[in-house]
Amino acid sequence: MNMPQSFGIAMGFSLIIYLAPTADTNKCWPIRPTLRNELDTFSVHFYIFFGPNISIPPDRAAVFAINLMPVLDSGGVLNMELKLNVSSVKGENVTVFGCLNHGMPLSLRENSSVKCESESVSGFLLSVNTTTNITKLRIPYPQTGTWYLSLRSLCSTEFEACSNITSEVYLRSYLTPCINDCGTYGQCKLLRTNNYLYAACECKAGWNGWACTDNTEAYSYGFQLLSTLLLCLSNLMFVPPVAIAIRSHYLLEASVYIFTMFFSTFYHACDQPGIVVFCIMEYDVLQFCDFLGSLMSVWVTVIAMARLKSIIKQVLYLLGAMSLSMALQLDRHGLWNLLGPSLFALGIMAIAWTVRTIRRRRCYPPTWKRWVFFLFPGTMIAASAVALYAFVETEENYFYIHSIWHMLIAGSVGFLLPPPRTKSDAKVTPLKRRRGCGYQLCVNEHEEMGLVDPAIITINSICTS
Repeated sequence: MNMPQSFGIAMGFSLIIYLAPTADTNKCWPIRPTLRNELDTFSVHFYIFFGPNISIPPDRAAVFAINLMPVLDSGGVLNMELKLNVSSVKGENVTVFGCLNHGMPLSLRENSSVKCESESVSGFLLSVNTTTNITKLRIPYPQTGTWYLSLRSLCSTEFEACSNITSEVYLRSYLTPCINDCGTYGQCKLLRTNNYLYAACECKAGWNGWACTDNTEAYSYGFQLLSTLLLCLSNLMFVPPVAIAIRSHYLLEASVYIFTMFFSTFYHACDQPGIVVFCIMEYDVLQFCDFLGSLMSVWVTVIAMARLKSIIKQVLYLLGAMSLSMALQLDRHGLWNLLGPSLFALGIMAIAWTVRTIRRRRCYPPTWKRWVFFLFPGTMIAASAVALYAFVETEENYFYIHSIWHMLIAGSVGFLLPPPRTKSDAKVTPLKRRRGCGYQLCVNEHEEMGLVDPAIITINSICTS
């Protein structure tokens, strides 16, 4: 019976008893059906009537049928657990064998070598006794159809039929997407290939296997700690650009660099594949802020190099932040998310420099020291960082290549950020020029001023507006 309703719901049902062939044609053993309770995708519990504790008589087997639906159950893991109630065997040397087969039930014969197979089919053998009273069986991607579990209790070392001993076994059967939810070093994911839906473990930190339990190629704890520290501490290279920006009165740019340094540090602390993980926010929020801060750092640096008017620069900063946020929502890992804004900002800077060069009739920036000691090394460092990010970085070398990317980007910002404007440009403001009544009263050094003794204070020239 396949019933999606919970076992606790009161409803009418009918039992169908199947007869299983055995070695003795004169005996027919009834097959007990199970109830099906669907919880989620590839998450199903199978309940046994009058269970889960099962009494196994000494003279025959107890057979159960578990039906797996096509498509719905084939992409998960079939779990079977047996636990022997040691007190029920009264201290006797009793072993309960279970035989799980697909398509038809198999009976366990009474001999010294218990096998779960016949001439045409074979199955999975389980056993519990007074020494080892718990056993588990997991079958990834089980074949759909009916599975039969035959339980038989045999005594002594010769595995003969028990006399007057009814064993009690706790049986639990269920379907899960992944084994043990992929453990510490994995993540269970729901995948689709064409029309086939299945679940699988995505292992991290070098772990492999069905449940990410194979540590043959796993990263050591020291390596995990080193990679985490390398990715986090490499962001300290943003401290010099922040200091340069504050000293040059680029406060808005400095705030962007601080934002990038903060979220990049904690994003990489949360993004580690192993057990050295520290998350202060949700992973998705940290990732978005890290990517946005990185792109905004490039954007504000190039726009600042263009030396535009204050109002135009602020508008471009705001439009850049909104456009980059939209681009990151579309595709966070796209290469053009980095190259597109960078090329657009470089175009704005090139136009601004060209216009300034035409007006002044000489190359801008005007000093060769600015080109040789700042612009050229900064451009080479930034180009190297982009090349590493686009063509060299892989999953295997991510730890140190991405750390180098952090240091190169921060270093290039320190070279490319323009120097502060000269004092002559801002020494006399239009407001200062317009103040006053338009005349000056000057006092010659030979004239005396009221009560001031000329012997004490010598006045060269005093002008008041």
